[in-house]
Amino acid sequence: MSYTFAMSVASGRPIDSIRDYVAALEARGRLLRIESMDQDQYEITAFAYRLLERFGSEAAPGFLVERVRIDGQWRDGPVLANLYGSWPDEALLFGVAAINDDQHQMYRAVIDTLVGQLDRSGNWPRIPPVVVPAAQAPCKEVVLTGDAIDIERFAWLKNNPGDAGRYINMGSVFMRDPDLGSNVGTYRCQVKGPRKIGVNPEPGQHGWLLLREMQQRGDKIAKVAIAVAPDPMTFCASSTKMAGFKEDELEFVGGLRGSPLPVVKCETCDIFVPAQSEFIIEGEIPLDQFEAEGPYGEMYGFQGAAKKENFFMNIKAVTHRRNPWVLNSFTGLTWDMPKAPQVASNLFLYKRLIPGLTGLYSPAGASGVIVIGIQKRFPGQGISAGQYIAANPALNKVVIVVDDDVDIMDAGAVLKAIGARWQPSASVLIPQTQMMMPDPSRPTPMLSGKFIIDATRQLPQEGGPKSWPAQNRDLLSRGAPGSFDLVDQRWDDYFKNGPGKAG
Repeated sequence: MSYTFAMSVASGRPIDSIRDYVAALEARGRLLRIESMDQDQYEITAFAYRLLERFGSEAAPGFLVERVRIDGQWRDGPVLANLYGSWPDEALLFGVAAINDDQHQMYRAVIDTLVGQLDRSGNWPRIPPVVVPAAQAPCKEVVLTGDAIDIERFAWLKNNPGDAGRYINMGSVFMRDPDLGSNVGTYRCQVKGPRKIGVNPEPGQHGWLLLREMQQRGDKIAKVAIAVAPDPMTFCASSTKMAGFKEDELEFVGGLRGSPLPVVKCETCDIFVPAQSEFIIEGEIPLDQFEAEGPYGEMYGFQGAAKKENFFMNIKAVTHRRNPWVLNSFTGLTWDMPKAPQVASNLFLYKRLIPGLTGLYSPAGASGVIVIGIQKRFPGQGISAGQYIAANPALNKVVIVVDDDVDIMDAGAVLKAIGARWQPSASVLIPQTQMMMPDPSRPTPMLSGKFIIDATRQLPQEGGPKSWPAQNRDLLSRGAPGSFDLVDQRWDDYFKNGPGKAG
């Protein structure tokens, strides 16, 4: 296997499609191109694990595989993965002016940029989409109907030997009803045949609630369209909770873009989809029939259980770009969606509830764990802050609260705070509460215990020491105030002979 880091020249175009975004990544040297991989031997999956193990979750580049062997046949891709997750990459996507490779600086820059777009109530700006003719929509370059449809010929991957089959797992599922409203959500879709796929909104998700309302009304089918590899802003909106139940996610996409999203009408229904998508898969979900689905490797890194009865879709049309791209999620491993808008929205909301909140961060690969920083002034403030965060019914099984001088993005610094500032008495156990995510440790679906760790310096009223000793780094800064400036000025000179050669 041969591969090279791509270093093409930036095009200067706006990011209107996944292709624009990948070109921008490539220009920054953040894309790895690989000629071919054998997925019959699960080479791409094993590579994804090794890539993140050796680079780290936030430094690992995205990668593109030109040709893939699946079921004994070499299929044209490209297949792309791990396109999101690095804060410099998110800064690129969301228009930060000065981008560098410092994860901490770019986290603050992109979150500040997005928080600045929220109104006083924490609402995102909304701009309705604009309809374009089919002739101007790249997703309509090829139109397949009837027996011409064969969804199995494309390069969808079976990620793991334990999975039930190949999956379309980075698609935005569009549902729209004139009376009940609309939803765009990211739900995995098992490839079941040339013209049939599973559709898996989990119970409680907006898509599941909408389908249930259609069932209760007596509908026999639901018209659905799936945009595979749409523009990054659409995928961001479909993969997060930016919009409330039945709100139009595409208006939020326009707000993130700062301009209307171009959409086009489907071939077989009245649903409008992003015109720049790689694929559109149109079909009907029977609401009185169900099929088995799964198992599938879930986001917590464990195999999810097979489902005896789940929704499926009969495909009525497929439209796509010429030589379409396939995006794949290695669920629970790679970063697969822009996360900055959700972080910015949560930070804005919680700042209104939590006095002195300075930041929040969910470490990569630690689903259900969140770290928050506060400027602590009063007894009980740490536990109180943690309780607000734990009340989120979706995530946040373990909430760690630290002082604002602790780097919440540095796992070592957080663990050091737990080791040096926390006593087990500064904790709260919530035995059982709502928890929507597929945590494999839960004995009962939708329910979980939660735990709050107050790793802030405990005040005397909380049982802490009467005074805390000075930290060594602070003593250095105060006692030798020019030391860090000196090192920063001479930094490049230290390494002129290369690592390990100086001196």
